[in-house]
Amino acid sequence: MTTSQRGALGPARVSFQGGGAFHTELRERVRALLADPVRRRRAQRAMYVKSAVMTAWAVASWVVLVLVADTWWQAAAAAVSLGLALAGIGFNITHDANHGSYSPHPRLNRAMSWSMDLMGASSYVWRTKHNVVHHTYTNIAGADSDIDSMPFARFAPEQPRRRLHRFQHIYIWGLYGLFAIKWHTTGDFGYLRAGLIGETPFRWPRGRDLVGFWVGKAIFVSWTIVIPLLLHPAWQVALGFAAVSFVLAATLAVTFQLAHCLEEADFPSAEGMSGDRRSEWARHQVETTVDFAPRSRLITWYLGGLNFQIEHHLFSRVLHTHYPAMAGIVQEVCARHGVRYQAHPTVGSALASHARWLRRMGQEPAPAGGAA
Repeated sequence: MTTSQRGALGPARVSFQGGGAFHTELRERVRALLADPVRRRRAQRAMYVKSAVMTAWAVASWVVLVLVADTWWQAAAAAVSLGLALAGIGFNITHDANHGSYSPHPRLNRAMSWSMDLMGASSYVWRTKHNVVHHTYTNIAGADSDIDSMPFARFAPEQPRRRLHRFQHIYIWGLYGLFAIKWHTTGDFGYLRAGLIGETPFRWPRGRDLVGFWVGKAIFVSWTIVIPLLLHPAWQVALGFAAVSFVLAATLAVTFQLAHCLEEADFPSAEGMSGDRRSEWARHQVETTVDFAPRSRLITWYLGGLNFQIEHHLFSRVLHTHYPAMAGIVQEVCARHGVRYQAHPTVGSALASHARWLRRMGQEPAPAGGAA
């Protein structure tokens, strides 16, 4: 997608400078890295192995939860395991497939992208909400729907501050676990009914996208509710569904928040992204994003490279198993061009920064004209 196309898809008042030496050098250096066929084959093989492991983990957890567990603690352990496994599928399979980076084969990418529909959220909605809106207008209030959780949470200085936000650094952790319920119920339908995601126009799916939308919802309801109800009382099914959804949502939400809603990330205003004050798109992506735990192989493996969020935002169509090798190149090019590159050494330090940012946003007044 070109810079001019990005501007046409989103709010008219937000635009970016095109090209630039920084982005040009980044593309050239990364293209040279990925030119090695041995590296490409190794990265693709690792992706397929991870996919098999994550899928087997999820299926085994569901079997134990629905067919094997006969005590509360076994069911609880299986529910947590299933929630973590589904999040792992989301990080490693769904995310890459919907970006078109899972495989060099478009048909395989499309097939694997339906994994999101099988987990209750529409891949069709996601491709606009995440790929277009979030990846273009990162951290711009009113344009990036991923930082819009009003009225319950305030993530950006340009958003209005409400009294309850004084306590958001305390209650937000529980709220994160409820997001999946929204995805499974009103989330997708809300965007379709409004015809907007943020300020970006959005329309109902058509053709196979429409079929996939409804078939995905039906399959999700079948494996999460209908089949369990044939074997267990309704209250047990409800508890299991709630537990799995909570673990899934909290894991996904916290991971994505650690990349953008921190003290180190920029939150440009829409007004500041117009006229002569516009930033280069690549510079904007780096300075509104933060990496974390880059040396942890376990975190990188489980999160599908999303702890290398800067590299992902710059090269979202590159398979995530390349990100660790790309990180050194990106840091070097950023330093040469005076672009601020930020990374937290651990998950713990990123969590602490996120908590401090939440507290600051709950106390700091909104700009003139915002609600208090």
